[in-house]
Amino acid sequence: MEKICAISTPAGVGGIAVLRLSGEGVKEFVEKFLVRQSDSRKVSLRARMATFCTLSDGEDLIDEVVATYFQAPHSYTGEDVVEISCHGSLYVQQRLLQLFIDNGARLAEPGEFTMRAFLNGRMDLSQAEAVADLIDSRSESAHRLAISQMRGGYAKELETLRQQLIDTAALLELELDFSDEDIEFVSRDRVSSMIADLKTRVTRLIESFQTGNAIKRGIPVAIVGRPNVGKSTLLNALLGEERAIVSDIPGTTRDTIEETIEIEGFTFRFIDTAGLRRSDDAIEMMGVERSKEAVKRANIVLYVVDGDDCDVEIEDVTNILNADTQSLIVVRNKVDSRPTTAQHGINISHPQNLNVAMLSAKTGIGLSELKKKMVDSVREHIDEQGDVLLTNARHYESLCRVLSALVEVQKGLETALTPDLVVIDLRDALYHLGTITGNVSSEEVLGSIFSRFCIGK
Repeated sequence: MEKICAISTPAGVGGIAVLRLSGEGVKEFVEKFLVRQSDSRKVSLRARMATFCTLSDGEDLIDEVVATYFQAPHSYTGEDVVEISCHGSLYVQQRLLQLFIDNGARLAEPGEFTMRAFLNGRMDLSQAEAVADLIDSRSESAHRLAISQMRGGYAKELETLRQQLIDTAALLELELDFSDEDIEFVSRDRVSSMIADLKTRVTRLIESFQTGNAIKRGIPVAIVGRPNVGKSTLLNALLGEERAIVSDIPGTTRDTIEETIEIEGFTFRFIDTAGLRRSDDAIEMMGVERSKEAVKRANIVLYVVDGDDCDVEIEDVTNILNADTQSLIVVRNKVDSRPTTAQHGINISHPQNLNVAMLSAKTGIGLSELKKKMVDSVREHIDEQGDVLLTNARHYESLCRVLSALVEVQKGLETALTPDLVVIDLRDALYHLGTITGNVSSEEVLGSIFSRFCIGK
């Protein structure tokens, strides 16, 4: 393939910058501009070795560089690759880039290096997309997820599903070759059992999307409750700064306020909301409606109540809460104003076996325990989902289509459809699964995926 080049490090001035070239003959191409610093002889790059040398345009010395050669197929793209580490001057970076372009290379498109890695079989499409997630990861947990997917943990699960679909389809298609002889190679009960297992595994992946996507983008946490219970004070305490206005006047918070912090490797997106109450103020009621929408979007809901108020009107939030996918933590605030409870740790019975955190947002009492409960809640959801979490919206959509096709297969088996009709839905499931890994792809899909990458990756 033609030679491509790009600056792989972020734009701006730094200690060093890295330029990457890939394509047939890039070793010899780059060697034309390299000479040894000690004796000015031409440099011959050796595979997987870094070579310190000078890079010149004819007699014009541009920079002292370190050139590293990766021989195909043992490189990121699967082609010959040369990476040049130069000084981080913007002038030097652009001068080198222009030199390579003027002599026959072309500037790489966004994500083209990774696209070539996919096209050359170095990774499947799901792994290629994980590279973008790794670059964009902003927390330890998001980093771990991206690394796991890039190293093929998710791809192995998809390949197992794909092989099961192929095996099932093959058994049914074999019967079509002997349709005149009325031979049944596999019992319909066994096929139905295989499809049921596939549906369970696909469903588990689909259900993991909310958790996986939240870890990737930041776990949304809605802080809700009636006016003046200390929601804004709690947000400020969690952030360690005065982000939200605190006032004794009910209805001060009229819109949602969002901020993020990292706790034990997880990024949490906190949403402070307007107090849940009835009001004649049209603007305040708009804020209340936004509060309810924030609850629906949240993975964790912190329902703040005032101290020893045991008669928690929990229906304010539970009627819009999905208990299967969302966690509720009741935060009993202002315990500093109840010294008996706060200092002596008297156990108070809580209705409905609620997960309750006792704290004072004003003084910080109990704040670390609340953070621990939040982290435990996330880890509990991760444990429930298993080792593989779905994080990509495109994959989510494809798996939903896979599941829909499997439902049709099951219906066909239950109504005794002929194998040729059942196989159509199996092929449909295989197609949609293939769009995730790249076994089935189009230039439009690939262009959309890799266009989101940075140039140089």
